[in-house]
Amino acid sequence: MSSHRLPRRDFIKKSALGLAAASLSSGSLSSAAMTSTTRPLHQALPKWKGFNFLDFFMPNPKDAFFHTQEESFKWMRDWGFDFVRIPMAYPYFLDIDYGRDITPDDVYQFSEKKVAEVDAIIEKAHKYGLHVSLNLHRAPGYCINAGFHEPYNLWSDSDALDAFCHHWSMWSQRYAGISKDLLSFDLLNEPSLREDMNDQHGKREAVPGETYRRVAKAAIDSIRQHAPEHLIVADGNNGGHIAVPELADLGIAQSCRGYVPFNISHHKAPWVYKDPESLPDPKWPDGPEANREALKKFYQPWFDLQDQGVGVHCGECGCYNKTPHRVFLDWFGDVLGVLAERNIGFALWEMHGNFGILDSGRADVDYEDWYGHKLDRKLLELLQKA
Repeated sequence: MSSHRLPRRDFIKKSALGLAAASLSSGSLSSAAMTSTTRPLHQALPKWKGFNFLDFFMPNPKDAFFHTQEESFKWMRDWGFDFVRIPMAYPYFLDIDYGRDITPDDVYQFSEKKVAEVDAIIEKAHKYGLHVSLNLHRAPGYCINAGFHEPYNLWSDSDALDAFCHHWSMWSQRYAGISKDLLSFDLLNEPSLREDMNDQHGKREAVPGETYRRVAKAAIDSIRQHAPEHLIVADGNNGGHIAVPELADLGIAQSCRGYVPFNISHHKAPWVYKDPESLPDPKWPDGPEANREALKKFYQPWFDLQDQGVGVHCGECGCYNKTPHRVFLDWFGDVLGVLAERNIGFALWEMHGNFGILDSGRADVDYEDWYGHKLDRKLLELLQKA
């Protein structure tokens, strides 16, 4: 079934009266509720802590490599976490032929059945009082990952921007009935200029501030037509790392990244390095440019945003499983510690998998059995203490 106007499922209608009320009355979201009664949520975010879930990360549903079970949300809640970020590739939700390139018309052909899968994961998360942040990881006209076809460019083509806004209009209309304390919208994962717009050396570059503002404001306006009270988040520029003062007056929060230095967070990652096995193991700390003070300097522009009244959250962070575990924990403890000094929460890139606390596949971890999964207890405890 495809439709431009998607009916809301029954659980959404019940959310405002049932799910949200039950979650709030349990006290699990008390920090969010208290914050929003004193200052607007976009100015004073709770210190949300949690994980990204990658159910809809792949553009073709047949390639999906993870399907979240309800028990993951229960474990999160029991361990003290309260935040779920869902990075989504928009083609996943279309009623199209995945064997050919996407066309401009395809971008509007939503599949009710596939979109309803998001309903289901939100419902599971809300059962345990977790805040859900919906993110377009791949949007019409842009994705941080290479190797895909788009019929247009989000940063330069009006048709792409129209489609981007249409998608956010659909999602915000669908979930407008869910409490703002339980759901937020993360506009676009890690903006940067597309590869075909970068310099001749292929180096990634930031989107011009006025261009990012134009695109973000159009999407914000589309969301606020249906969900005017809900939190909206914009990711940092140039892959999520650079704070965006051009957006500071739009009444939204911003999302940074916890991947610096990259040679630690993505050590031997095969999608990053051409010859990953040739790389020497990183160290931490490692001189004046790679220590806790250097991290504070890196994040200072984000702290400056906070001082201007912009809430900041770290929407992605963590480390690929080839970094020596001790180096990872020492470095990540400093990253989380620096952010915690400014009450900035975080979402580990994944709960299950190469960056996660469960089944990460690290060769140098003494795992604990957790209901058939391999638990990295040291990493879990580091996250809990942050």
